[in-house]
Amino acid sequence: MGMTFTAWRRVGASLLVTAVGAAGLVAAAPDEMATGGAGSGLVTTWGAADDIAGGSLSDMTVRNVLRTSVGGKDLRIRISNANGDQPLVSDSVYVGRQDSGASVVPGSSRRLTFSGSTTVTIPPGAMAISDPLPGTVPALTSLTVSLHVVGTTGVITAHNRAMQHSYKSTSGDHAADESSTAYQTESSAWYFLNAAIVEAPRPVETVATLGDSITSSVGTTIDTNRRWPDILAARYAKLPEPRRLAISNEGISGNRVLGGIAKAGSAGASALARLDKDVLTKPGVRTVLVLEGINDIYAGATTGQLLAGYRQLIARVHASGRCIVGGTLTPMGSSFVYTPEKEAIRQAVNTFIRTSGEFDGVADFDAATRDPADPSRLAAAYDGGDGLHPNDAGNQAMGDAPNLDSLRCK
Repeated sequence: MGMTFTAWRRVGASLLVTAVGAAGLVAAAPDEMATGGAGSGLVTTWGAADDIAGGSLSDMTVRNVLRTSVGGKDLRIRISNANGDQPLVSDSVYVGRQDSGASVVPGSSRRLTFSGSTTVTIPPGAMAISDPLPGTVPALTSLTVSLHVVGTTGVITAHNRAMQHSYKSTSGDHAADESSTAYQTESSAWYFLNAAIVEAPRPVETVATLGDSITSSVGTTIDTNRRWPDILAARYAKLPEPRRLAISNEGISGNRVLGGIAKAGSAGASALARLDKDVLTKPGVRTVLVLEGINDIYAGATTGQLLAGYRQLIARVHASGRCIVGGTLTPMGSSFVYTPEKEAIRQAVNTFIRTSGEFDGVADFDAATRDPADPSRLAAAYDGGDGLHPNDAGNQAMGDAPNLDSLRCK
């Protein structure tokens, strides 16, 4: 599949920074070192979509764990209070390399600043990007981002069902702690963490995967990075530098193209509502890979309604100067979603994705995961147990499905 959409000029400039010594965040291998200067630009090496977690946090530290896709330099972290109802205040944010669980590799932890200050106040509905942290970060590296919450939060901006444990501390500021002693509570959400941004060589761009629980990869083994976007990132990491792409996972469990609002326990705002915030404002995103629609079908959307939603996504992505790839909807024949009528809609939608030519390309996840003997169902080896969510093996098949060069916007 080829893309012919006119290339868009990525926003982002290189910064002059000082070198970092042995106590730096990581020691990058030479082939992972971004060259800087005019030959590099900002890309999102990791991303998550904003949702809402229940409850509140008071004078404690949250330690999130993320995994980079591509390597680069001058790491920036984007912290989100997009769904908050009062200012989020933090006076201590640290980044380090994960050792295991909540523990940090000794000597790797470094403090972030925001506009030169160690304290940041983020108004409701806003985000903040840290100052660049001098040094290099390799591809496929697990980092910790620890943030001390000052006072008591209101509504918590978070990403639920992350398939990755994060950790909450006992009372107080434990952001700089490299041991796990203070981190007594596990969580399955990423708190306030929206993106990790690096300067990477100019050919590197970001693919944002926009979707629901199948893109969030519910059904995979927690803490093992077996989501299909992770598999895709690992494939790109093996390529020569000019062919690499970064991956930002923008799936939300239960999400729909057409409906939904952000509230505690919800499935997030619709893809149409969150496209700009979760995808198009993230640095370096040039291609949107959308895999979403099964929840719309379950909620009663017609073929025409769903295709109209896709066409709006296509029009808005194209208007921003980017490319959009359609992912075919995976089988649901042995799940709670299935009825013959709903299966007919899924098949019609997949026919549109494959044959209409309105998307810039196709990633055929349906073909990669279906049972040859009954194409309405997931192959037994790929079924996570509910007939809908692929397991580790199914996510491997999905991550292996796209042609790697086909996702670069041209």
